Order: sequence, then structure tokens, then C-alpha cells
Amino acid sequence: MTKRVAIVGAGPSGLALLRAFQSAAQKGADIPEIVCFETQDNWGGLWNYTWRTGVDEYGEPVHCSMYRYLWSNGPKEGLEFADYSFEEHFGRQIASYPPRAVLFDYIEGRIEKAKVRDWIRFRTPVRHVAYSADSGKFTVTAHNLIEDREYSEAFDHVVVASGHFSTPNVPDFKGFSSFNGRVLHAHDFRDALEFKDKDLLLIGTSYSAEDIGSQCWKYGCKSVTVSHRTAPMGYDWPDNWQEVPLLEKVEGNTATFKDGTAKDVDAIILCTGYQHHFPFLPDDLRLRTANRLATADLYKGVVWVANPKLMYLGMQDQWFTFNMFDGQAWFARDVIMDRIAVPSREVMTKDVVDRVAAEDAIADDYGAIKYQGDYVQELIDETDYPSFDVDGACDAFYRWKKHKKKNIMTFRDNSYKSVITGTMAPVHHTPWKDALDDSMACYLETDS
Repeated sequence: MTKRVAIVGAGPSGLALLRAFQSAAQKGADIPEIVCFETQDNWGGLWNYTWRTGVDEYGEPVHCSMYRYLWSNGPKEGLEFADYSFEEHFGRQIASYPPRAVLFDYIEGRIEKAKVRDWIRFRTPVRHVAYSADSGKFTVTAHNLIEDREYSEAFDHVVVASGHFSTPNVPDFKGFSSFNGRVLHAHDFRDALEFKDKDLLLIGTSYSAEDIGSQCWKYGCKSVTVSHRTAPMGYDWPDNWQEVPLLEKVEGNTATFKDGTAKDVDAIILCTGYQHHFPFLPDDLRLRTANRLATADLYKGVVWVANPKLMYLGMQDQWFTFNMFDGQAWFARDVIMDRIAVPSREVMTKDVVDRVAAEDAIADDYGAIKYQGDYVQELIDETDYPSFDVDGACDAFYRWKKHKKKNIMTFRDNSYKSVITGTMAPVHHTPWKDALDDSMACYLETDS
């Protein structure tokens, strides 16, 4: 096959596509030439942890939004690779909520087995992508940071797999410029111990606020105040937590909220979400969508309606993650390899409209989980991605929701059954709130 495919990003979505092509080659297929461009010095995307914030040593924006002591906030049984189980990787079943280092090791294990590292150009961000209708090809301009050299190459397809949880949405509030403490976005949060014995204000009510607040509580912060725009999260928080309406202003160290209440705080963490941000794409190729389950302008949530030679992976809001990225990657691969025919623009547009309408009709989080589970099943039914018990994964998410509602600080102490191997996960040796050492050696109880 003479096609050339450019993949932007070697995080979980980009790696899924590398594995999809490698899987086809392993079965004897003639695959395109694959070039994956990655800004960082290693694969893993957000899971490639760094202490750095702001910019890296080359002046590039730091992609990582990962922090020390992060543990999976959803059961691993909902994200397990269908072609590479946790038991295959670790040689045994492990508990349901692994810490960061363990999950990174699992991601890395599958891609190392595939032996595709040579397909990735590390330290090479993409600067610009242009499409020529005359040639039917894309020109990708990339920057080799180590050599400080820009160059351009032609490709038949471009797949954007650079994620959408690395460019923070940063609002401003009255008094921030004169606040006597630290203001930071969740993107730049790294170590909960920084906030030991401090009074924290978190703005936002999604997973970042929930988890960063929990981490800081676990590692000894004095208090957590969470400010919401629309509604509180509503969990049964510890005694030193409170949920309050939206922040109105800050004077000195005193934060005042819209209900007139006030609280003295030492630091403010903005858990206010992220932007879909693709500075390397021109207007006619750039995805503009809210963070939702049904993305705008993507047929099957993958193919760019206006130009089907361009695809996006992992751009949805997410209940499912790794195995959904796999479903999308296998689908994208088969479109590129002409195994799946892309329909007319009218049909693709209707697909987008129908998916948005179906999401708008969802009543609650349980319906949203089922919606995305059905989407994953739809994708894998169209390819040779190994089938797995998607309904069983949904059930793990349903139980996870109930466990969180029962006790937000102990939900990680529960166990679930693998939908790949059918094995029940063991209970972790230490309750999450007491597991202060998040190293892989401690988690797995190994010597190193």
C-alpha cells in the first residue's frame, strides 16, 4: 500500500491507532506507511507524567495534566484492552483502581509488545497542516526540537489524536490579581503535599474538583471549599469540606460567594475544564465542539465530515476511555485501508445530527454510560477488534456510580469483574485513604 498516514500524538488514542495498524499487518495485510508525531520524549500522552508545568525545556506548552498520587477514578474493568488484559500484563489480576504508575505501565506494555516505537518521531510537534484539493494530499509541517529544524512532508490521511485535556479553560474572577495566595489551574496541579495544612478553594464541580480535593484531603489539607456555578456535586463529604455557590470576588485572602458567605483561603485551584485546541490546523480542518458525548462534525465520532481523509480520535467526553479509543482506531484504520466505505456527506451529516439528538434525550448519567457503551459496541461490530462484554463494562460503571454515592472517600476500595477474563479483582491490600505510597512496587507488593 502506497498511502502515507500522519498521526498527531502518541497518547492512548494515537497508540491505539498504531496498535490497530500493527494488528492488521500481523494478520498479513499490506498497511500504509505510518508516521506518528509526538511532542514529548516518550509515549503515553497525559499518562506520561512530568513535574514540569507551563512550558518544557524547548519552550513547548506542557501537555501533562497528570499529578502525583493520582489513582484511577473509575474501575479499570471499564477501560481494559480487549486484546491485552491486566492479567496478561501483570501475570495476575490486580485491584480495580490502580494508581498512575501502574496504568502507565499497562498502557506501555501493550504498545511495547506491538513493537511500533520506530513509527513515532518523538520531540517533534506538528506546526501546521494544510490540504490541497488538487493533489488530494495533506502537507504536514513538523518541528524537530532536538535539531531545531522544521520540515514538511505529504500524507494521504491525517489523524488528530492529540487529546483535549491539556489546554486549560482559565476564567478570571474579581480580586485574583491581588490575592495573597496561589492561583492555579488543575492542569498545573502536581503534588497534594504542597497544600498540607492549607485551606483550599476549588472552583468547578467535575472530576478534577472531586479528585484533586480528595487527594488534598487525603494528604492533610486543612479544609476544602468547592464553589459551583449551577449545582453542588452532592456527595457525603468529610467534615472539613463544604460546597458553596459561585465565587464572586476575592479580597486579600477572603473569598466571597454569591450567597454572601465568605471563607479565608490559602490557595485557589481552578477545576474549570479544558478546550479543544488545535493551533496546527487551519479553520477548514479544525474541530470546534463542546465537551460532549456526541461531537460536532465527526461521522461516527471519528471522520471529519467536510473532508473524510481527516479523522479525530478521543474527542468525546468520556465514560469509556482506552477501549473506546481502540474502537475508534480500528474504525479509522479500516476507513484508511478502504475496508469501510465512507458514505455521502449528507449521510454523514445526518449521522452527526442524530447522535447529538440522541445524547440530548439522555435522562441521567446511567443513560449516558449506556449511550457511550452502545457507541463502543457499534464501532467494534464494524471491525475485527476483539469483541468484549460491553454491557458488563457498563455494569461496572453503574456500580461505580452507586459506590461513589454511598461513600465518595471509599469507592476505590471496591472490586469488579474483568469483562475480558471474567476474573474478579482482589480487594487492594490498603484502603485508598491510607495508601499514601502510590508507587507500583507498593501497589503490587513487589520488591522493586
